[in-house]
Amino acid sequence: MQTPAEFDSIRCYEARDMQPVFEELLADPQFLAVLPHVCPDLPIDQLRARLYACPDILDFQRQFIYSLVYGIMDRASTGLSMDCTAVADRSVPYTFLSNHRDIVLDSALLSALLIENGFPTTAEVAIGDNLLIHPWIKHVVRLNKAFIVQRSLGLRETLVASQLMSRYMHFVVREKRDPIWIAQREGRAKDSDDRTQESVLKMIAMGGEGTPVESLKEMHIAPLTISYEYDPCDYLKAREFQLRRDNPDYRKTREDDLLNMRTGIYGFKGRVHYQVAPCINAWLDEYADLRKNEFFETVARRIDHDIFLGYRLYPNNYIAADRLSGNSDHSAHYTAADEERFEAYLQGQLDKVGLPAPDCAFLRERMLTMYANPLRNHEAARRSEV
Repeated sequence: MQTPAEFDSIRCYEARDMQPVFEELLADPQFLAVLPHVCPDLPIDQLRARLYACPDILDFQRQFIYSLVYGIMDRASTGLSMDCTAVADRSVPYTFLSNHRDIVLDSALLSALLIENGFPTTAEVAIGDNLLIHPWIKHVVRLNKAFIVQRSLGLRETLVASQLMSRYMHFVVREKRDPIWIAQREGRAKDSDDRTQESVLKMIAMGGEGTPVESLKEMHIAPLTISYEYDPCDYLKAREFQLRRDNPDYRKTREDDLLNMRTGIYGFKGRVHYQVAPCINAWLDEYADLRKNEFFETVARRIDHDIFLGYRLYPNNYIAADRLSGNSDHSAHYTAADEERFEAYLQGQLDKVGLPAPDCAFLRERMLTMYANPLRNHEAARRSEV
């Protein structure tokens, strides 16, 4: 199916785009400079032949993206798992609304795991244009089924862009029958206190027909929880917390974004787990009579509840919570060896911060909070009733 022209500025690439995009990439000196680091054992002539032999985007992903992703995870993790039993009907094009841990891998791993778990195709993924620093990055992510979230716009332009993106997402689910991945908020929660922004749900609902309930139902939203044992960007996030504390006008640079992307991809993650909750269509009607703003706020909090329940918790989470509270309430979930290992890890990460005057106590507290918050939210969700 060919996507309508109104979406050309944001849509992911399709089979008709592949050959001219490959030609642009293979003529781009920056892309060619990166290639030896990504495909060190593949000569350029063989790469060219394999690229042009791909009949469609899914085959391109199978041939290049997933071997690359799994190769990275083999080196940088000690296990990758997914539980998607809550969405048993594989023919439904779900919108996976998730917490956000890694700029690149969150969606790339999801698509690989969908194929591994019997879904017919991969997800189209929302990615901010602030991350598309070089033309070759924009080409590669759109080949990997990314559609573009336009940011840094004025108020009026943002509304127009949001309406366009919402219509595109509804087209993808309704007509193309492809799943979608989108983060629950703009950017990552740097303290891992994952909360769904009502504005994301409002944007999703814009492009559908009927009431907000009917529009959201059309998207088959399934909350997704992504859990990392170790966040390789934890020290970069802690560093940013201190920089923003010390200078309210601090702004990240493009080089900072690239460093976060590179560190997130190649840094050690330990165990990684994806947990899918049931589709929210099962309970959306409960809130149909609420006023519009209250409806979106209530739905966002219910999605948060499902995401919190889905955390896969590791010894690090329990140790961090006990360190911050000054007690040993969770000591049954870790050993002395776990404590020693986590302390050594924290110190190693703090040593990488690289600030001229690091506030070590503050940086340590920020990093512990990143690991404690998933446990805190999980425990709160288990105590609360929906």
